[in-house]
Amino acid sequence: MSIAVKICGLRHARDVGDAVRAGAAYLGFVFYPPSPRSLDLAAARDAALAAPAGIVKVALTVDADDRTLGALLEAVPIDMLQLHGRESPARVAEVRAHFGRPVMKAVGVAGPDDLVALEAHARVADQILVDAKPAPGAAVPGGNGLAFDWTLIAGRRWPVPWMLAGGLTADNVAEALRLTGARQVDVSSGVERARGIKDAQRMAAFVAAAQGRQHA
Repeated sequence: MSIAVKICGLRHARDVGDAVRAGAAYLGFVFYPPSPRSLDLAAARDAALAAPAGIVKVALTVDADDRTLGALLEAVPIDMLQLHGRESPARVAEVRAHFGRPVMKAVGVAGPDDLVALEAHARVADQILVDAKPAPGAAVPGGNGLAFDWTLIAGRRWPVPWMLAGGLTADNVAEALRLTGARQVDVSSGVERARGIKDAQRMAAFVAAAQGRQHA
């Protein structure tokens, strides 16, 4: 089975094209103004429309209310919602039922105690994103280039598909996959040449490394 890669924080149609050519299966668009990767609805629509059929377009939001989510989905052709804030399992179930889109819930992990939240969200979400917990006071909940102790989830399985995130690069993704058994990975800062600026070669190198291929 091939490893599926999500490249998050795409901001332009050219980024989408580069990610697709690299072999990404998921494209992530950020809707959280404090993030340097955040998009307005018009820019996000242009970027999402550049994606070919069959690639999953994911909207990353943080504690967004129904009005915000509704406006986003009306303006941008999104296939999946990624809830990356402090949304409870009840809120995840509510969003999933109300908007009729698959929901991926991100859960930050720093220690064994955080695994309880993963179990709870896996019962209501369509997918879970196992990410590094941001440092206290961090401006954004993800995309900070932080990793966590991958052995915490070694051999663990959940009843829904899951994705590994947090500090992944072309240099460490193979080891992360070996330790965790993940079949899907998410990358943002690890394929950038500067904060918020994606690099086509780094995207291609990351996907190749995740899939065990030689990067030309």
